[in-house]
Amino acid sequence: MDIALCYENVNPARGGCETYIADLARRLVRDRHTVHLYACHWDTHLLPPEMIFHRLEVAKRPRFLRPWRFAQACELAFSPLRHDVSIGFDKTWGQDILYPQGGLHIASAAHNLLKCPNLLSRWLARLGKWLDPAAWSFARLERKQYLGRIRPTIVVNSRMVRGHFERYYGIPPEAIRVIPSAIDPNRFAAVDRLKRREVERTSWGVEPHTTIALFVAMNYRLKGLAPLLRSLRYVPEAADFRLVVVGHPNYRRYARLAQSLGVAARVKFLGFRADPRDAYFAADFLVHPTFYDPCSLVVLEALACGLPVVTSRYNGASELLTPPRDGLILQDPHDARELGQALTWFLDPERRAKCARAARETAQQWTFEMHYRALMEVFREVADRKRRSA
Repeated sequence: MDIALCYENVNPARGGCETYIADLARRLVRDRHTVHLYACHWDTHLLPPEMIFHRLEVAKRPRFLRPWRFAQACELAFSPLRHDVSIGFDKTWGQDILYPQGGLHIASAAHNLLKCPNLLSRWLARLGKWLDPAAWSFARLERKQYLGRIRPTIVVNSRMVRGHFERYYGIPPEAIRVIPSAIDPNRFAAVDRLKRREVERTSWGVEPHTTIALFVAMNYRLKGLAPLLRSLRYVPEAADFRLVVVGHPNYRRYARLAQSLGVAARVKFLGFRADPRDAYFAADFLVHPTFYDPCSLVVLEALACGLPVVTSRYNGASELLTPPRDGLILQDPHDARELGQALTWFLDPERRAKCARAARETAQQWTFEMHYRALMEVFREVADRKRRSA
């Protein structure tokens, strides 16, 4: 098939949807499909060279108009070329399939308010959004995407997101295909994993028996780093335990918070890692107390590495877990005591080892190959429908 992928910036080193697009492109190319990418920027070193790249020129300012311009550029670029199937992953329209890996904007905005710790800060955040032209612009664009005259085939990566479509736009569940996210496990294959674990932990200055909780995110506030730091006060002081933080290079605010909470000695900030594999190999479990994730790839990566997971009910990836067998699900990331108890639960080495084995089994229950086959089924259905209507 001739397949077009549409996303404004594709730099897989940033993680998330961009990593997924790279994994998908490699798999499509391996099956000898012709793969096009319509984007403004991309990293050719991290994408298969067999792809056909189409650069779209879009003005960056003002920010609230940029998605409209990118969507229009995609629509115009498609006119001279006919693809069997096209798929968009974010704020765009005109594609046969929309797979909003970041979920619905309207739901994301609502969940973003949850990161505020009290009613006053949430009211101020809501007022700020009401005054933000980008919020109005993105909400209108989303209605054009999903409620327009010609409606795309919608694929989502969790039942949570499917529920958001019904709640906010009245689109019935049976009209939406749920295909959970997946990662290419080959990215985490390493025959020297134990050696790399030892080297990495040595560089952190921790002993082999120290229990390491790993936190990986670029958006520290939305993913719950502040509540996580507060929860460390509920982990027994006598425990040989460390939290390792990987993500955005600017972590000074959170380092100061850890200092003010008296837990700085238990936290190691690593900053940005283009390749976080060694951090996964060196850790004992993942903690991801997010306030919003449609289906976190970080959780899938951790499971693929055999790491049990602590996450929240606001993460669509929690649907893949069977707690407490392979992890724990938090009801409220702001509940420092609940979060601290979850961290403490994983201090037991025997329990942790049992959960690690279960995490590997969970990772095998939904593999990237299974995800790919389910997505290809949708591609074939859409392509057949287009040919019949041509």
